[in-house]
Amino acid sequence: MREDALATRLVEHYEATADDPAIRLEEPYEADGREGVADLFVRTRTPEPVDRVVELKADAAVRRATGANEILRQYRRMERYFHDDDRHALRPKLGRSEPGARYLLCFAPTPTCVHHVAVNRTLYGSVNPDARAGDVPAVRTVAFLTGLDGDPADLGLVSVNGEVRFGSEPFLRAVPEGSRLAESLRGVDDDLVEFS
Repeated sequence: MREDALATRLVEHYEATADDPAIRLEEPYEADGREGVADLFVRTRTPEPVDRVVELKADAAVRRATGANEILRQYRRMERYFHDDDRHALRPKLGRSEPGARYLLCFAPTPTCVHHVAVNRTLYGSVNPDARAGDVPAVRTVAFLTGLDGDPADLGLVSVNGEVRFGSEPFLRAVPEGSRLAESLRGVDDDLVEFS
């Protein structure tokens, strides 16, 4: 599975589930002399603006990376500088009930990505979900994408950070039966990863 296929499914998902979302692929940012590109940027209104800034990782990216630290550095750089760019700045709103930004690191539900996350589950699990974009509350999510083959509205995430650990009972219950993620999890070497 390639990152462009993941991006296509995410675009279809937001087009199906949000009213008039602003969607941009390969969205550049520059702040404090730091430049980068977010794989996907989506702004929805609920009615306040909510940004989703997405870093996608499929098999090729996981194989090319020197390790989980490199992937997390890229993700955290995006989080740190994306909204510092004046073109993407978020402003505090009175009465905001939802986080204003969601920073997502999404893995393909493939055996390669599942193995990578399993081996590095402590690092990925340590990403604190609570974040801020300046003065605006935000959320960090490290997750596998699910529902890639069905209705775009049914696309989902199974998180590996925060309270739910990779391989835990709540994590396994959240994995849809018969999904690509369920199949890939069954392929993980039990000697390598002990599910608890």
